[in-house]
Amino acid sequence: MMPPDEKVELRRRALDRRDALDVVLRQMASERVAAYVLDLLATTPPAIVSGFLPIRSEIDPRPAMTALAARGHRLALPCVTADGLVFRLWRPGEALRKAGFGLSEPEAAAPAVDPEIMLVPLAAFDRRGHRIGYGAGHYDRAIARLNPTGHPLTMGLAFATQEVEQVPDQPHDQPLDAIVTENGPLPASPRMKEVFHASSLPR
Repeated sequence: MMPPDEKVELRRRALDRRDALDVVLRQMASERVAAYVLDLLATTPPAIVSGFLPIRSEIDPRPAMTALAARGHRLALPCVTADGLVFRLWRPGEALRKAGFGLSEPEAAAPAVDPEIMLVPLAAFDRRGHRIGYGAGHYDRAIARLNPTGHPLTMGLAFATQEVEQVPDQPHDQPLDAIVTENGPLPASPRMKEVFHASSLPR
């Protein structure tokens, strides 16, 4: 098993590469990722989809979220609480409140929901679907909590430059069903491979 400081170093290097990307390239990549996500979910019935609002140099999932909402999917955003992540319904344009770490969240009165599809942020990833987050473990715990309810389809969104050879995973880590970058989707789980092969994307 890789020592903890090695994981920290992998995260730092991946974020340095992400930070170095040109702003115009980031926006173009976000649009390409949105197109891939829409194609992968082309035959998916309307569902509750949790997204996220980008901070710092993260890839922007809003093009994908806006297009999914136009197809009839309901959107939710994560809220950090003392008990972990809570996902609250949100529509593009609705008011948000400021939260810690530079995040914005739906108002507390917005209904809490369990997402059926999750668009997940990350710092680094490998082709097995394992991710390095930002160190708090919020998404790992949220996915583990939701698994007994039907295991939401989880898709990490990132720039291709954030890929590492292997994430030093531990038993409590929750691998994602797929990673989607501007270069295309990387299906990791058997059910995501079925979704991929049912899509119109070139193999």
